[in-house]
Amino acid sequence: MTGLETVSRARCFGGEQRVCRHRSTETGTDMRFAVFVPPGAGEGRRVPVVWFLAGLTCTEENFTVKAGAQRVAAELGLMLVAPDTSPRGEGVPDDPQGAYDFGLGAGFYVDATQEPWAKHYRMESYVARELPALIAAELPADMDRQGIMGHSMGGHGAITLALRNPGRFAAVSAFAPIASPMNCPWGEKALGGYLGPDRAAWRAHDSCALIDDGARVSDLLVDQGMGDNFLEGQLKPHLLEESCARAGVPLTLRRQEGYDHSYFFIASFVEDHLRWHAERLRAGS
Repeated sequence: MTGLETVSRARCFGGEQRVCRHRSTETGTDMRFAVFVPPGAGEGRRVPVVWFLAGLTCTEENFTVKAGAQRVAAELGLMLVAPDTSPRGEGVPDDPQGAYDFGLGAGFYVDATQEPWAKHYRMESYVARELPALIAAELPADMDRQGIMGHSMGGHGAITLALRNPGRFAAVSAFAPIASPMNCPWGEKALGGYLGPDRAAWRAHDSCALIDDGARVSDLLVDQGMGDNFLEGQLKPHLLEESCARAGVPLTLRRQEGYDHSYFFIASFVEDHLRWHAERLRAGS
């Protein structure tokens, strides 16, 4: 892990919105992430961190520009960190057919074991280990108070990373998550391509399977638009609902009539999610 370069910075609701770049040892590429630093952070004051993991085709820019989260994060004193969704650059392989749901922009928050993906596609280790270490070293972040949320593929990533790292995240939420990648075309393609054909290996990266196998979070907030084109074929929130009910995991699943899969949906409910996180992170303490 090498030094952090600030690509851009802008004053925003009394805080600062930055885009940063660094050389990643996990992916072997330059990686970018966006970070909103709320007012009052620094000079000995560290603030809670909320991670946002984006969905297919996205970069660090989508949430930063479209979600409208900075105003509420500034009020609540939350740092927002939005990583990219995959490695990028010369020599990084992409889907041979140029499909949007595999390869560049579609890292699925797993560490690939299959060639040619294994060298660069190490997004779980990047998001769960390397980037947090960099944030802790370079920014006024209180790493004892972390929350995580995400959208679609990133909702899958947020929930699975929380389940796979017990005690790391005090708050977990998702917008239209891919609830069970083992049981939808997006997930079958990604897990099969990155991890190989053995479905037993996929269970460690499927929210429902992880819960069924004993992993736990304290509680979970999920918003799902009922006008989402991907609802029945890809997202299947009822599977997460059933797994949480069997395991006794408190799930608040809000079915939002008329909302689709876009960032208009996220922008409509991101304040609720940030307040959910702030309450659990005791952001004012």
